[in-house]
Amino acid sequence: MSPTFRALRNHNYRLYVAGTLVSNTGTWMQRIAQDWLVLTLGGGGTALGITTGLQFLPVLLLSPYAGVIADRFPKRRLLQVTQATMALASLLLGVLAVTGAAQTWHVYAIAFAFGIGSAFDAPARQSFVSEMVEPDELTNAVGLNSASFNLARILGPALAGLLIHALGDGSRATGWVILVNAVSYLAIIAQLQRMDLAQLHTPKPTGRRPGALLEGVRYVRSQPRMVLILIVVFFAGTFGMNFQVTSALMATETFGKGAGEFGVLGSAVAVGSLAGALMSARRVRIRLRLLLGSAVGFGVALVVASTLPTYLSFALFVPLIGLATLTMLNSANAMMQLTAAPELRGRVMALYMTIVMGGTPIGSPIIGYVGERFGARWTFAAGGVLTLVGVVVAVAVYARLTGGWRGLLAEVRRREERPLEDAVPESVQAS
Repeated sequence: MSPTFRALRNHNYRLYVAGTLVSNTGTWMQRIAQDWLVLTLGGGGTALGITTGLQFLPVLLLSPYAGVIADRFPKRRLLQVTQATMALASLLLGVLAVTGAAQTWHVYAIAFAFGIGSAFDAPARQSFVSEMVEPDELTNAVGLNSASFNLARILGPALAGLLIHALGDGSRATGWVILVNAVSYLAIIAQLQRMDLAQLHTPKPTGRRPGALLEGVRYVRSQPRMVLILIVVFFAGTFGMNFQVTSALMATETFGKGAGEFGVLGSAVAVGSLAGALMSARRVRIRLRLLLGSAVGFGVALVVASTLPTYLSFALFVPLIGLATLTMLNSANAMMQLTAAPELRGRVMALYMTIVMGGTPIGSPIIGYVGERFGARWTFAAGGVLTLVGVVVAVAVYARLTGGWRGLLAEVRRREERPLEDAVPESVQAS
């Protein structure tokens, strides 16, 4: 089997990837249909913003506690519950839209309920990957997960647009698309049920005790590599990964284009992300300099994008941004999981997801103000420069925690000379 797909040798992981591809495609279909439903109900940009905010607010507020839950209960069962919860939310919204009873406040309420399910789903899903595959396959599995997600990101919106148009463009049409998403959850629920439990590397669930959340925070603070990763992804996520805002400003204000050209930019980023995910899946070693190098590449790419003179040159260049983004995030994700003790992995990944996603409500208004005040090009330039600043800060903090710059260089050199499986702590190998 090709090294790109070596994790698919695992029976349980094959089931998981097949189920998530179907489910992720349905999720992307609903994202388009939900936004279109809000618009057909008379909402505008503000209503769309409220819907998105309500859907992501529970993720930011509840993810740390969701990590505690992920460590206390079997993740396979927890995922089945969270997927069923989101399926019910989609089913309710779809029925309301198809029957013509949907109102904007219904969308708000169901988006919030959907977000609660997502908050508890994310840390369990992230940490469950390491239970399905061997430690030396984890980087490959993380890359294939990203490839599946980005393939769905390409397919889902296109399918949603075709179905909505074919069914009449109204709220009822969006309802049928949302119902398709509700049914798509059955794929992953069924695949989780079919797994061979004997092949899962399931750690012993932690018991209920006070201070479990703080225990996870203290653990992360005691790990210099994790601290470095979180600083890098915080700066990149907060100031650099606001492509929906920055590309919209570039397309409309700088190049004078419309919605169609803006959509092309989104697809171009997805193509670059898919390529980055497949390249990450081929790697058999995990390197600290890969994370730092891809973060620097991401920052530089944003700065270069801010200088491009035409829409065509910009559209041809943005796949590199997607490539750098996915390389950085996949490296960070795999390194966090590989260095986390099994009994703390849910809490560790919950904190990681909170940092990655939590900066968006902070960074988006700032980047939006920069674009309004100084022009769209400065949104890319500012995001790129601040991402590079984040890399410098992360390296400086890491050097301080590991005994100075000589200690940092020695650590980088030592880690990179060993293959991935040799760099995994014994506690993780034993899981």
